[in-house]
Order: sequence, then C-alpha cells, then structure tokens
Amino acid sequence: MRNPLHSICPYFAMFPESFVQKQLLAYSRPGDQVFDPFCGRGTTILEGLLNDRRTIGSDINPVAACVAGAKANVPTPDEVAVRIDELQGEFATAAEEAAPDHEFFRVCFSTLTLQQVLFLKRALRWQTDRADRFIAAMVLGVLHGESHKTELCLSNRMPRTISTKPEYSVRWWKARDLLPPERDAFDILRKTAKFRLAGEVPKRTGQVVLGDARTAGDMLSEHTETVSLIVTSPPYLDTTDYAEDQWLRLWFLGGPDRPSARLHKDDRHTRKEEYWTFLSEVWQGCAGLLKGEAHLVVRIGGTMLDKEGLFEGLTASLETGLSGRSVTPLHQGESSTIRKRQTNSFRPGTSNEKMEHDFAFAITA
Repeated sequence: MRNPLHSICPYFAMFPESFVQKQLLAYSRPGDQVFDPFCGRGTTILEGLLNDRRTIGSDINPVAACVAGAKANVPTPDEVAVRIDELQGEFATAAEEAAPDHEFFRVCFSTLTLQQVLFLKRALRWQTDRADRFIAAMVLGVLHGESHKTELCLSNRMPRTISTKPEYSVRWWKARDLLPPERDAFDILRKTAKFRLAGEVPKRTGQVVLGDARTAGDMLSEHTETVSLIVTSPPYLDTTDYAEDQWLRLWFLGGPDRPSARLHKDDRHTRKEEYWTFLSEVWQGCAGLLKGEAHLVVRIGGTMLDKEGLFEGLTASLETGLSGRSVTPLHQGESSTIRKRQTNSFRPGTSNEKMEHDFAFAITA
C-alpha cells in the first residue's frame, strides 16, 4: 500500500517510489547513506528512510525543499494538531492581511480562504520548525486543485500539479462562470494531517537543504565521504520550467505574486552544451560526499536528445565532474514512456508523450 506521505504535494515532474525501491535494493543496504541532489518532492528521501537508509537531499526550489524536508523529518500527529490549533487561535485575533493587487487572487480564493492563506503564509516558520514545515507542505498540496472533485482544496478549479498563469486562469474561470469555493483552511489542514499521518512514519530522520546542487558538498559538509548511492533525476533538457509551473506555491513560501520566467540557473536548460556543463559542475559539487566506492542512478529525458545522446552526454559529464575517479556504466539504459499529464486540458501546447531513460554507474576511487 502506498504511503500517504508520498503525495502530500504533487510535482509536475517526479519519479515513482517503485523506481527508488528498485535502486535501493540493487545498489545499497540498510544503514547506507543515500543522496538526491535534485530531490524534488522527496521521493528518494522518504523511500530511503522507509527502507532503513540514511538520506540527504538538496534542491534549489523552495517548494521542493519544503515538501522533501517535511518528509525527511516528520512531526508527530500531536505536534501537528497542537500547532494547527495555535495558528487558528492566532488567526482569530489577527489583523486583516493585505492581499496582492491582482484579480487572480480574488477569483482564485474566497475572501475568508484568502485571508487564511495570507495569514499562514506570514506565520509559518517552515525553514526552521518541523511542525510548521509539515503544515506548510500540506498547504502547498491543497493550495490549488480540482475543487469540483474534492473538498480538500482551497482554490477555484486548477490542476493540482501546476499553477496555471494568472491571466489565463482568470479567463478560464470567467468563461465557465466558476466562482471560488468557500473553504476553511484550518479544517482542511486537520483532515489532511489525519490522512497523511495515518500510514507508516519513518523511524529515521533525514536532511534536506535549500540550495544549488553544484554546492552540495559545501552545504552538506558534515556528510563528507558518507554517500553510497545517488538516486536522482536532474531537470530535463528544455521541458519544464518550475518557476512558472509552481509560481503560486513559490509565492506562498515568500516568492513574488506573479510567475517568474526562471527560478535559478539550475532550474531550466535549453542548450545542450550548457546543460552538460551544468551537470558536470553538479557531479563535481557532489564528489566530496561520495564514499570510495559508490553507485549513481539517473533518470533523465528531454526533447532535444535521444537515448544514445543522453547516455553519451551523461557519461561524459560524470567523467568530467568526477575527475580522478573511475566511472563505469552498468548497462545501456532502461527506457519508459512519460505519462500523459493532467495539465493537457489546462495548458495549450503541452508536449506529446516522450521517453525518459534510467542509467546506472559504478563510481570507484
């Protein structure tokens, strides 16, 4: 049975937990340290912990760092319940929050819901407190979604995986006479917490840092030469722009109230040469974390390279980034079709199905 923590907040690009389980079984043992430098929603982090591995991760996207961090250090149900009660009590006496001056927010959320969201945005200390981080991750998961299908959603009708752009969303809602639902954020958070914490909670705790994967060795210096296995999926070449796709969740965590064309330098890549240079720099930044003998598994794809091109580029980037170490491919890659996405009906121009590929390497000193 799938652990309900996995889907606390969906991600537009993510690999299934079965993929991580397969790599853990093949290339690690209980107690080993597993690392994901592009940890996303934290599938490697949580699945590693549930399988008695020590896990660490990094991501430059605050949404990823919040969600994966919530899975790395899960609070008790009592901690979460008490904190939600505290927040609701504080909200009852709080002054009215100033809303962004854009029609989107008035059409996306009801008046009460928007005030609750704005309060939680200000009050939650998600970067320093594990209960607040878990609650923030739950908010991110219910912030927008298909409100005509579920009550556990705060917004007018949107995809659950991505945040559609403000102007497009407003036009789409108005064309269909859709009004924001009346939802109580605190009630939804209690129901969500009850469900998410009903399954197995990891006995171990992990660590997730917010920052550029190219500096992973510095950010996680206390874990130098401890990593036995890297399981990761870097941003695909010219496919996904997380800053645009996740703009509303980024706003909740302190970002701008409008979509940004680009989040950071490691968020999207459109030129092959720059892409492979970037990945070489990532492997170089991770090198100090690796044990003398380690394994690395990468799921990778994109619209500009076929399987052979990806294998050659990835292998070369590893040999460059891990200079001085032996990089041995363990197979020629395993391929699968990227599933159709929920966003097709919301975002014109969504690409057709493409292939993604899994490559595994042995790394020795």
